[in-house]
Amino acid sequence: MSIFILGFFMLNSTQFIQDLISISSLIRQYVGQVIVVKYGGSAMQDESLKKSVIDDILFLHSIGIKVVVVHGGGPIINHWLSKCNIKPCFRNGVRVTDYKTMQIVQMVLEGKVNKNLVSMLNLSGNYAIGLSGRDVNLINAIPLSANDDDFVGTVNNVNSKILSSLLDDGYIPVIASIASDSKGRVYNINADIVAGALAKALKVEKLIFLTDTPGIMLDITDDSTLIKTLSVSDVLSLKCNHIISAGMIPKVDCCIDVLRSNVQSVHIINGCLPHALLLEILTIDRIGSMLTL
Repeated sequence: MSIFILGFFMLNSTQFIQDLISISSLIRQYVGQVIVVKYGGSAMQDESLKKSVIDDILFLHSIGIKVVVVHGGGPIINHWLSKCNIKPCFRNGVRVTDYKTMQIVQMVLEGKVNKNLVSMLNLSGNYAIGLSGRDVNLINAIPLSANDDDFVGTVNNVNSKILSSLLDDGYIPVIASIASDSKGRVYNINADIVAGALAKALKVEKLIFLTDTPGIMLDITDDSTLIKTLSVSDVLSLKCNHIISAGMIPKVDCCIDVLRSNVQSVHIINGCLPHALLLEILTIDRIGSMLTL
């Protein structure tokens, strides 16, 4: 029995060493590089998953990878809208944001979600700094509508210098997806769009979307049909054949735009898996879909 246990240990030890070698080569590849993580979905609502994401970000930071976190907070916004007797409303997948809704969005994203994430990241050190797009004019917004009571916007330009400075000083910027225009009017911006704009401005190594789906699949009901590596032409073909459809279309359109702006790769991964970020970045097999030019 003792010989069996020793042999089992040696086999596991050998595999462990091989895994360490693989990880170390990946770490060397990414040290000093910038990665933007768009954080949302169930991984933001489940406390154990939230801790897993925080631990992953802190680990990446500790090995010299520069991480920018962009977050939304849709379900939490809906919760507080309901408390204020305001019915959440969406049109073509975009939150209808009138003046009253915008007040709740600001309160939740800047005052609650952002500060909670920053506090969790800073439990073991002074690493994270919370910002919204309107802080230090980080993001200049423009409206998507001419309607004065529509506060949905998009990104006009990004002040990447402030982010580069924070990253070089060893901070983890945590960005809430709202911003103001040149007149100070505040807008709600889709967090995917904000993440994509920051990735383009910083010319990052990777943009990673933490979602509630394994990635891009040939059959959305069958996880085994996950496509792990796709080019832009592959994505366009899947769109034409209606395999990529509905809510995935805006996300992959964002991915294509980012890839055409000198970002090396974009990943769509399942944030419901513990330590999804590390599994995607620091393992050869990965867990999600990687899109490249």
